[in-house]
This record gives sequence, C-alpha cells and structure tokens, in this order.
Amino acid sequence: MARSLSRALLTVPFTLGYTLVLLGTGLYARLGDPGTVRDLLAGSSTDVFHLSQRPLLTLLVSALWAVGGITSPYLAVFPLVLGALERRLGGVRTAAVFLLGHVLATLLTEVPVAVSVAAGHLPDSSLRRLDYGVSYGLIACAAALAGLLSPRRRWTLLGGVALVLVAGILVDVDPLTGWGHAFALLLGVVSWPYVRRNIRWRPQAERKDDAPPGFAHSEQASGNT
Repeated sequence: MARSLSRALLTVPFTLGYTLVLLGTGLYARLGDPGTVRDLLAGSSTDVFHLSQRPLLTLLVSALWAVGGITSPYLAVFPLVLGALERRLGGVRTAAVFLLGHVLATLLTEVPVAVSVAAGHLPDSSLRRLDYGVSYGLIACAAALAGLLSPRRRWTLLGGVALVLVAGILVDVDPLTGWGHAFALLLGVVSWPYVRRNIRWRPQAERKDDAPPGFAHSEQASGNT
C-alpha cells in the first residue's frame, strides 16, 4: 500500500510540492511570531497598493498562503482537486489553469477598485486590504476539472462549488472576494476547450460513464468471443 501511495504521489509532483509549501507556510503562520506573520500576510496582500508597486511578486507570494493556516479547509481540498486535474493534464497545464484563475480573478476584482478610487467613488483606504490565498486558483481548477468529468459528475461538482460560494457570501466573506470566487469559477469553465484538448489520461470509470448506452456491454461481449 505504501508503494502504491508513493507511485501515486510521484504522478502529481506539482500538487505534492505546492501542498508541502502550503503546509509549511501554514505551520509558520501558527507557530511563528505573530507580529512577523501579520507583516508577511499584509505584504502578500493582492490589494491595489501592492499590485501597483510590485505586481508579479505580489501575485506570487499571495499564493503561498492558505487562509486559515494549517487548519484551513483549503488544505484538505487543494491536493484532491489539483491532484485529480494534474493526473489528467500534467503539472504544467494544471499550473497554467491555476494561474489563470489566481491572476485574472485578482485583476478582475482589483482593477475596478483602482478605477473607482481614481474617480472618487471609493475612499483611498480601499487601496489597502488584506487579500491573499489560493482560493481563486483552486476554484478555477475545480471548475476546469468538472469539464473533464461525465455530465452527471460535472454538474454535481459545479453545483457543490457554487453552493459553497453562496454560503460563504451569506456568512461572512468579503463581497469583493465573493466576486473573485465567482470570476474564478467562470474562468475555470471558460478553460474547458483548453483542458479537453490537452487531456492525457482518464480513469476507466469516467470512460465508461461517457460511453453510449450499450457500448460497455457490447465491448465486453465482443471480448468474450
């Protein structure tokens, strides 16, 4: 069993490495000096102020943290979603989908804030806020993965993600973050043509689910003749 687990982990190096990074930063957020952690998170925020000063670095370091630290629910879901996508697409394409969601959803929410502040519709304080984490990229990957599943599983996954996002908005998620989550979900769906063209592996169960009625039975029967 340990050997099978090792082989499975080696098939998803991007997911494994990224998850270890998130575990490391999560542990530091829990055990490190609170003041230092607070400063690091503030410096990693993808708000308008930091994006205007150092956009690439800000987008990179903001994705090194999971909101909630080591106890974050994202840490439980992250390897499952990205691992499933990486097995089907490979590490490079999975990283591309993640970056698509992380970067574009961030820009789609922060650029309007910058424009509104410049136009005088929002106060200057709106340029600075605490916004970091992997949720945009994770949601985009989940939506992209849905595009590779059978129709029943596809809409179950998308519906589940949508319900979680709506519940988050109703509870306490910042409205701007809520919009970012919605954009990330849409970006993942938009990526379906890309991921479907580049799929390299599918589980046998999914291939059977997509087969026309009677196909699997006929195939089995022909194999017995």
